[in-house]
Amino acid sequence: MTTTPHDAGSRLARLLRSSAGIAIAMGVMNVGTYGFQIVSARLLGPGQYGALAGVVALLMVLSVVQLGLQATSARRIAADPEHVAAVEAAVLRTAWRAAFVLGIVTLLAAPVVMRLLRLDGILPALLMGLSVVPITVMGAQAGVLQGERRWLPLSLIYLAVGVPRLVLGLAFLLVSGSETSAMLAILVSSWAPVVVGAWALGRHPRRASGLHESEIRHDVLRETVGSSIALLAFFALSNLDVVVARGVLDAHDAGLYAGGLIVTKAVLFLPQFAVVVLFPSMSEGTESRAALAKGMAFLSLLGAACVAGAYLLSELALVFIGGDDYVGVQDRLWMFAVLGALLSLLQLLVYAGIASRGVATKYLVGIGVAALVALGSTTSTVTGLATMVAAVDLAVLVVLVALQVLRHRRPGREHDERDLDPTR
Repeated sequence: MTTTPHDAGSRLARLLRSSAGIAIAMGVMNVGTYGFQIVSARLLGPGQYGALAGVVALLMVLSVVQLGLQATSARRIAADPEHVAAVEAAVLRTAWRAAFVLGIVTLLAAPVVMRLLRLDGILPALLMGLSVVPITVMGAQAGVLQGERRWLPLSLIYLAVGVPRLVLGLAFLLVSGSETSAMLAILVSSWAPVVVGAWALGRHPRRASGLHESEIRHDVLRETVGSSIALLAFFALSNLDVVVARGVLDAHDAGLYAGGLIVTKAVLFLPQFAVVVLFPSMSEGTESRAALAKGMAFLSLLGAACVAGAYLLSELALVFIGGDDYVGVQDRLWMFAVLGALLSLLQLLVYAGIASRGVATKYLVGIGVAALVALGSTTSTVTGLATMVAAVDLAVLVVLVALQVLRHRRPGREHDERDLDPTR
């Protein structure tokens, strides 16, 4: 049987429009994002890369507003598809306002960031503040597409996140090998998905609904705050250890720890497509339990495979985190894979809490953050810090699993917690 170019193109289009297309796009995004980190680690060396890793970690913490907007719009559209137009308008207006406020606050805090991370100058911190604006707006655009399950344009947004960052990052670092050049590449590339998102939303007019965006804007803002707090707690838990490392370890060991975290982030974000695809189902009461169970099983198996791979193929993994400069952490890369596997499960559970609009999740993860900072500050070695972080992550994970079991055994529990949420 002969396959024509038209048939091949049709199959590719069908693939990209399916949930499998999200997996492919997010895989490419992760390759681009972590390819940028690998290039930075190689071209900057442990000292400068440790500083850049700290700035990027703080930027990821600030991106919780983006993820809060994405979760809010995706949840509302999945639960109430008749009012897509009103939700889209409200979320986009909220996103632009939040982006400018967050950007200004971050710019004002640049001197503090410079001192906290022991940067050579203030420019990387200022560029981080400017990068917050497009990153925040992109979250609202992606959330609308995710809630509608429009996987093809959502895939294009994710591709626009990773590919430009790697290409521009390599180009900028070859011109000038500094954390300032790396952050400039992040700023410029962060506008690419915003352009793609604006194009995707603009070419797909929504049917008018009975609601006006002003009628739900306040509720969207309130829900976004609640979602962002939960995600802020998670991203603090998953990123502040590199900041702690800059404070308790010397510059070289902090750089080794940051290099090991490339493995952690790879394992964390490798299965992120599962969270994106399952979240709309977790937002629907009839499907939430099955969606969560599937996600936990898939992430557990994948995490175990990644830990085994990091242990057995540590020499290969070392190549991807920066080469011989990071050989001091090679025999501990499996520990960083364990951190990534734990965090991937925690991420799914945090999104399950957001989908049910529960209040307990953010407090439990927040307690974990406090424990990580307090206990991590008592360590003095790369191994000691990694072990302490893993212990904290595991403790939070066990409690969140118990909470989900309780919620699904008592159907009314989710609504009781939602009513107690002070952000509502």
